[in-house]
Amino acid sequence: MKKLSIIGLFIFALINFNSCEMEDDVVFTTQDPAGFVFTNSTLNSYLLSPLTSSNLGERFTWGAADFGVPTNVTYELQSSAVGDFSDAEVVATTIENEAAMTIGQMMNVAMAAGLDADPDSPAPNVGTISVRLRAFVGDGGQEAFSDALVLNVELLEDTGGGGGGITIAELGVVGSGYNNWGAYADGFFYTTDTPDVYVAYVTLVDGEIKFRLNNDWGTNYGGSGGTLELDGANIAVTAGDYRITVDLANLTYEIEAYSWGVVGSAFNDWGGAGPDGKFYYDYTTNTFKKGIRLMDGEMKVRFNNDWGLNYGDTGADGTIDQDGDNIAVSAGHYLLTLDLVNGTISIDDTASVFGVVGSGFNDWGGAGPDFSLTEIQEGVYYGDIVTLLDGEIKFRANNDWGLNYGDSGADGIIDQDGDNIPSTAGPARVWLDLNTGEYSVLQF
Repeated sequence: MKKLSIIGLFIFALINFNSCEMEDDVVFTTQDPAGFVFTNSTLNSYLLSPLTSSNLGERFTWGAADFGVPTNVTYELQSSAVGDFSDAEVVATTIENEAAMTIGQMMNVAMAAGLDADPDSPAPNVGTISVRLRAFVGDGGQEAFSDALVLNVELLEDTGGGGGGITIAELGVVGSGYNNWGAYADGFFYTTDTPDVYVAYVTLVDGEIKFRLNNDWGTNYGGSGGTLELDGANIAVTAGDYRITVDLANLTYEIEAYSWGVVGSAFNDWGGAGPDGKFYYDYTTNTFKKGIRLMDGEMKVRFNNDWGLNYGDTGADGTIDQDGDNIAVSAGHYLLTLDLVNGTISIDDTASVFGVVGSGFNDWGGAGPDFSLTEIQEGVYYGDIVTLLDGEIKFRANNDWGLNYGDSGADGIIDQDGDNIPSTAGPARVWLDLNTGEYSVLQF
């Protein structure tokens, strides 16, 4: 027994020595995962529009892929226009079990699939795109793919409306003065009657901007003194409302203060109680619109918060007159439409005016009216810039809780009477699309 014990100790020592010698050469052998699948539900169809390109399209979730190794698994969410992923593009890379795809990213894939939003084009505006997951460990030597999800998509056709065929251009405004250099979609430029000349109506903050195509740095313009240059210098801007005109044929630009607003005893004590209520541009009708709560009193429309150019309505016939009579209104919520081409103003008292309310803005209504959003197209509401506080917000109609929306599940989709939405202190641009149920609080 003693000899056996000594032999056993020798064998143990030998094994231990060899184990120590080989410690740096240990190799884990991976195994194919048992399978991983998407776990999120999908919509019957995804409505895609440039107006909501920065909004959440879908948040994909999935079960973990287990390769049997003690290391993190990396996931790629991939898209395909043709469906077989021979054209696979990476949408997102993560070590988590979820990834988001924006409306804009879906639009890019849909257009690569041959869809477009031109009603006069023979190309369809309805079709499908595909997504799948790639899971891998290390440098990708061991990988696995999920089954594909096929998504039905529809590019909302641009009928031009009363805007005379005005469309959203590929050119956009980017920078610390607009979206923190691409933290969300660039500011829209619109086409004009002159080829290669585009116009944007934007609210800027102190900072710098440039102009680029398709939210991408591949083609971008900077410059100075009104002259554009490809890959040129950043353009310094100060906070305010502006119209920016860019001429790509002659490589020039112009940035001018530009804002139409509501002023009067019915709103801001003729300017003594705050700035005018800013109108927002609707390219589909080539008009300016404003969702607003008014008091009993009178109002006018003026340019750049100044009396140098103002319009009233002498005769109360809906036609604007420079330096015209004040417009009498009763307390209520209105959608105002200013048509500078035809010289008219319409005052719709049947519209619902949605606004931002909450501890993150106005102490749930106790510290003043909600921040009103403007219906710039049917069912699409927009407002900027609102200064939020750390807290929570919701959306409600006409400063009343009868119709309100939160977000139960924090999935970027509104729910009637849903959960409060967390807010972070700082400026924000707000989108609310009642057609798709999506919303965005874009901070910078």
